[in-house]
Amino acid sequence: MMEMELRPPRHRVAPRAIRWWTAQALVPTMPPALVLALLALLIAPARPWLLLALLIVAVPGLAYVLLMPRQRYRVHRWEVTDDAVYAASGWLWHKWRVAPMSRIQTVDTLRGPLQQIFNLSGVKVTTASAAGSIKIQGLDRRLAADLVEQLAARAQAVPGDAT
Repeated sequence: MMEMELRPPRHRVAPRAIRWWTAQALVPTMPPALVLALLALLIAPARPWLLLALLIVAVPGLAYVLLMPRQRYRVHRWEVTDDAVYAASGWLWHKWRVAPMSRIQTVDTLRGPLQQIFNLSGVKVTTASAAGSIKIQGLDRRLAADLVEQLAARAQAVPGDAT
C-alpha cells in the first residue's frame, strides 16, 4: 500500500471567487434589510421598531457579507498530484479532504448562474467513499474544464477499487 504525504493543498481558487461569494451572501441578506428599510420609511408610527429590526438584521448581515467571502478565500485550496486530489474548504468549519486517484468514480463540472456571471466553475469529484464527493468551488472556468479532463484521464489510468 502506498503512503501519501498529508499536507495542505497548494493552489488557491480564483480571486474572483471573493466577488462570487459576496454576491451569494447578498442574496439572502439584502431582501429583509430592504423590506424593513422601506417599511420604516412608509410607516411612521412603527418606525422606531422597524429601525431596530433593521439594525438587528443588517449588522450581522453586513458582517457576513464583508467577512465570509474573504475568509473562504483564505481557506479554500486545492491540488492534484499523481496519487490524489486534495481540497480544503469552509469558513467557520474547515474541511480538508484527500481522495486517492484509485477511488475516483466520476468527475463533473458545476456552474450555477452566479458562477457563470463571474466566469467561474466548480469541480465535483465523486469517490467510492461514504464521506461523499469532493467539491472544489471558485475555479476559473477554463481551469475547471482542464482539471476535469486531467482528473478523468488520471483516474482511468490508475488501477484501483472504485469500480
